[in-house]
Amino acid sequence: MSRLGDLMKKDKYNVAIVGATGAVGNVMVEVLEERNFPIEKLKLLASERSLGSSLKFRGKEIPVEVLDSNSFQGVDIALFSAGGTISERFAPIAAEAGAVVIDNTSAFRMHPEVPLVVPEVNPDAIANHKVQGIIANPNCSTIQMVVALKPIHDAAQIKRIVVSTYQATSGAGKRAMDELIQQTRALLSGGDVVKQKFPHQIAFNCLPHIDVFLDNGYTKEEMKMVQETKKIFDDDSIKVTATCVRVPVLGGHSESVNVETVKLLTAREARELLEKAPGVKVLDNVEHNEYPLALDCVNKDEVFVGRIRDDDSQANTLNLWVVSDNIRKGAATNAVQIAEILIRDHL
Repeated sequence: MSRLGDLMKKDKYNVAIVGATGAVGNVMVEVLEERNFPIEKLKLLASERSLGSSLKFRGKEIPVEVLDSNSFQGVDIALFSAGGTISERFAPIAAEAGAVVIDNTSAFRMHPEVPLVVPEVNPDAIANHKVQGIIANPNCSTIQMVVALKPIHDAAQIKRIVVSTYQATSGAGKRAMDELIQQTRALLSGGDVVKQKFPHQIAFNCLPHIDVFLDNGYTKEEMKMVQETKKIFDDDSIKVTATCVRVPVLGGHSESVNVETVKLLTAREARELLEKAPGVKVLDNVEHNEYPLALDCVNKDEVFVGRIRDDDSQANTLNLWVVSDNIRKGAATNAVQIAEILIRDHL
């Protein structure tokens, strides 16, 4: 039985980051500082490979500690981003020790008693964290899409979504980014292309293959978007189909979203709603070639939306182009936003 009842509202909280030396963990440290999260003590946890390293937080070097089953004593909030296997093992231990876990992996996303939260979309779901002591962060591609679609769903009720993603190599980790850089250099200098992280060359190429293929012909990444969207919107009637593509971009995921609604919502009306929506920035002036670009969203927390237009081939249907930083809003920032609402409204 978790001791979540012992966790009370405080002026400052003890926070742990599991996977602190990874790409998302590093950004979690930055976002906690940028947003001035009320921290009494920050504990950085990673594997033995990171022992002896440190990260700077509020002007001080914080040493990285080795993760073990005793790491969560006195911890109020634990942010996990070290892979699903680590979360499956240690998240319940952290919750049992009295911490609220905010998990960035897919380990608990579809667990019926674990809320799957995007703060701009379903913040009230955070209240359900007490059952398991865990809150799940959705997949990065799902997060940016549902932020953009929330005002449309509220106004006109989404019936069907067809999404194609163009996902940066940072979504597959540092080794993937390094592979893109190394292959690009090799091709430009006449060298040999070495493939390690991806099954095919990623430089100057697009791979319609993210995560493993399933029996239905879709990839696990594509089915995450299908299932998570229904859970976040709490609406199993929404039909979703996805094609996820890895592209030779270092940071920032882009998506082409075709959305059919029950009620008529024109492109002009959708644009007006999106301009007022929390977490959204509309960039949609095609006369001046202004639309969201992956390059422009890096190191930003907003979800950028453009190319908003009516689908002339289908009634009650819109097309959107949605871009966001997959490491920040797609992971680290979303987790910290959840923690902010947790301490404000639910402790």
